[in-house]
Amino acid sequence: MKKLVISTLFVLQAFLAFAQQPTGITGRVVDAKTQKPLQNVVASILNTNFTQLTDARGVFLFTEVAKGSQLLQIKSVGYKDQMLPVEIFTGQMIDLGVLALEEDQSSEQQLSLITITENDLGDDNSGSESTSGLLQASRDSFQQAAAFNWGQARFRIRGLDNEYGTTMINGVTMNKIYDGRPQWSNWGGLNDATRNQEFTMGSSPSDYTFGGILGTQEINTRASIYRPGSRISFSGTNTNYNWRVMGTHASGMNKDGWAFVISAGRRWAKEAYFEGTDYSANSLFASVEKKINDHHSLNFTSIYAQNSRGKSSPNTDEVTRIAGVKYNSYWGWQDGKKRNSRDKDVEEPILMLGHYWKINDKTNLNTNVMYQTGQIGNSRIDYQGARNPDPTYYGNLPSYYTSRYNIDDYSDWQGDTPENIALANDAKFLTNRQLDWDFLYKTNSETHDGNSVYILYEDRTDDKLWTANTVLNSQLADNITMNGGATFKKLKSHNFQNLLDLLGGKYFEDYDNFQDGSEQQSDLNFPKRNVVEGDTFGYNYNLLATTFDAFTQFKFTYKKADFYLAQTFARNEYQREGLYKNGIYPTNSFGKGDKHIYENFGFKGGLTYKLTGRHLLTFNGAYMTKAPALRNVFPNARLNNNALELDSENVTSLDASYIVRAPKLKTRLTAYYSNVKHATETSFFFGEGIFDDETSDGGDAFVAETVTNIEKQNIGAELGIEYQLTTTIKLTANAAYGEHTYNNNPNVSLNNDNLASPTNTNPVVDFGTAKLKGYRQSGGPQTAASFGIEYRDPHFWWIGANGNYLADNYMDVSALLRTDNFFKNPMDANGDPFPEATQERASELLKQQKFDEFYLVNLTGGKSWKVGNQTFGIFASINNVLDTKYKTGGFEQARNANFRELNQDVSSGTPAFGPKYFYGNGRTYFVNLYINF
Repeated sequence: MKKLVISTLFVLQAFLAFAQQPTGITGRVVDAKTQKPLQNVVASILNTNFTQLTDARGVFLFTEVAKGSQLLQIKSVGYKDQMLPVEIFTGQMIDLGVLALEEDQSSEQQLSLITITENDLGDDNSGSESTSGLLQASRDSFQQAAAFNWGQARFRIRGLDNEYGTTMINGVTMNKIYDGRPQWSNWGGLNDATRNQEFTMGSSPSDYTFGGILGTQEINTRASIYRPGSRISFSGTNTNYNWRVMGTHASGMNKDGWAFVISAGRRWAKEAYFEGTDYSANSLFASVEKKINDHHSLNFTSIYAQNSRGKSSPNTDEVTRIAGVKYNSYWGWQDGKKRNSRDKDVEEPILMLGHYWKINDKTNLNTNVMYQTGQIGNSRIDYQGARNPDPTYYGNLPSYYTSRYNIDDYSDWQGDTPENIALANDAKFLTNRQLDWDFLYKTNSETHDGNSVYILYEDRTDDKLWTANTVLNSQLADNITMNGGATFKKLKSHNFQNLLDLLGGKYFEDYDNFQDGSEQQSDLNFPKRNVVEGDTFGYNYNLLATTFDAFTQFKFTYKKADFYLAQTFARNEYQREGLYKNGIYPTNSFGKGDKHIYENFGFKGGLTYKLTGRHLLTFNGAYMTKAPALRNVFPNARLNNNALELDSENVTSLDASYIVRAPKLKTRLTAYYSNVKHATETSFFFGEGIFDDETSDGGDAFVAETVTNIEKQNIGAELGIEYQLTTTIKLTANAAYGEHTYNNNPNVSLNNDNLASPTNTNPVVDFGTAKLKGYRQSGGPQTAASFGIEYRDPHFWWIGANGNYLADNYMDVSALLRTDNFFKNPMDANGDPFPEATQERASELLKQQKFDEFYLVNLTGGKSWKVGNQTFGIFASINNVLDTKYKTGGFEQARNANFRELNQDVSSGTPAFGPKYFYGNGRTYFVNLYINF
């Protein structure tokens, strides 16, 4: 009997043990080359909430996994993703054994990305950059094509500017309050330190923010998440710089709970791709983390990235035809060296303290405080009572003579007279194409009292920004996740003109020679000032901003469908404080102006329907209101406190995708729609024939143009296909098609300082609506296609090639030229239109220019070796192998602001004020050598 009981208990115990055997997956992840275990690798079961990080042994473990076919994804920064189909059986633990991750060379390819576009070449003091590759390190095939292959042509995902995306470091939004765009130079040259990134596409949910409709990019600099080790790299290229060196070391977490990361880099060039574009950048990074206990950690991150580079000029077809695509009018010889007059200097260090609180196994709270200060400067030459030193000034070009008309007979072209042809053949630009620094110094030395009539100055912005934010993530239930957060920012932005170089003179008189009497004075509190190098002059003011935003987000996960809902609220408060009492605006320039407050909200939601474990349908929708950028609220901030009564932008976004995620095939087909209402754009230029002759000289004036109530509509589709043909050959195909248009006729107004008076302190002239509806938005190709093939050898070398087609890139059109004022004769006392003006001819003159389509071929390759405990590697790329010449953008000059002047200029065949263009790089290369140890 006793033996029977013991046997029964043994059988029962064995049965219970079998019954309690967990159902799940386990495995061990190692580096394919070194065979060392990889810690903090993300292992996840797709279409579920199951996610694990590998431990110090490289092991992950899932339990309580649902029976049936599952798809396991293994991914880590710097390595290629692995996707494995696994069949789960009840009561069995599937051991996948050792999983080897191969190095992902696209992280090396990211180093060669060019992120500067024509939006960054302007002379405002935003300093921000607009880049095609906002999501440049994403694993998505389409986004990789957009960044690496189409980015050189200034392609913009969904035609959206960066202000509609969100870039973050440790959950802190880095988009500038001034213009809404991120300033990439603030962490440029620190690619190793910023590799830990998470992305969302479009309005998809982010764990850190409500985000915009372009997507989010979160850079994590927490010291404990970096893979321990050291890395040194050296690069050579002929793009924005010539040489680059970088070193990084990560300690990993030690037994005392400390971890640190340090990184430093330098990039430089005497002359980059375009003539006279010097480059010098130094970058430093340090992150230190102290793990207090299992629930609390503190992390301190500091980033210093100093960048100085010479800009390149946009040029008319006439200038390019004479001087070539690489020509740059901003530089000239001085003492045997090329000196650029248009430098951009950025130096805005970042200090960030973060607290990581693991409240329990299901809830985390991350809080950060950031302080950022520093300066941005954009230099240029100014002159008083002297001729324009720009070598491409219209009076120096042949077209100045060949586009001439009889002043008394608008139809009498005289550009073909022997006299004008001779003058054109002897035009100054034909023999003197560069800035004449010697002439500037000589002129200043010959003034009677040492007064400089030429100076070099910079438009400076010195920002002080405090940011505090907190982000909560909580697993409310097995299938419900909640994210929430709040951010507070306080900005003081000091904007002024800083005198850099008197160019051989002794002082500079601070007055406006285009005005008379007291209106000439920049500051009536200190009139008739003589300034020297290092002094502030011209304009001087602060922009003050206080912003707050908060969001909540709930994500629900079920067997056949996932969905999410999110909402946000934001409050922006803007104010200008004038530090000068301007002579033109003595009553509304000095002191603090009114506060302008914008309160906004947003909602978004989405659904993922799982047709099978590998086939998905996703839908996303968002509606939000967005405060106008600080720069647009004060259209003439340099001189007065006047502000525009702007509406917040109304932003709508919808997209739908069909997604295939299989071990060999990854596909995404997306259709999208976005609409932005009440947008605002500002610009500054000199226009001829704009105003009535009674109020200004011949209707000419230097003006600030503001275009309000703009509606933009973007409709299109995206396709990304990646297919692993064999274990060594991968094929990719990507395509984008968009119709990005203006969807209404916005309003145009001009600020003309010449019209200001004691009774008119806001001299804004309303020009009515501009007929822009149906015109295409500028900013890059709206059609793109790419096909690529890559061979990856088991012996750790690889080579790839891709061909790209880009088309439907359009000129940035002038809104002013498309108002009714275009037909109005400023010399006519009754304001009647030009007698020769017809709608047919106007349609020809105002037809939007479409740039030529073009093809680009790119090659990439690399190899790595393991020598002892070190890994050596090389990555190389050649872009635009065929050396194709192509335009990346351009804009109409609004100087000829009425029908007669534009018609005469164009009809001459050699327009003096034709559109100006930006060109892409020809054949370029990038080579990177590195060692990991």
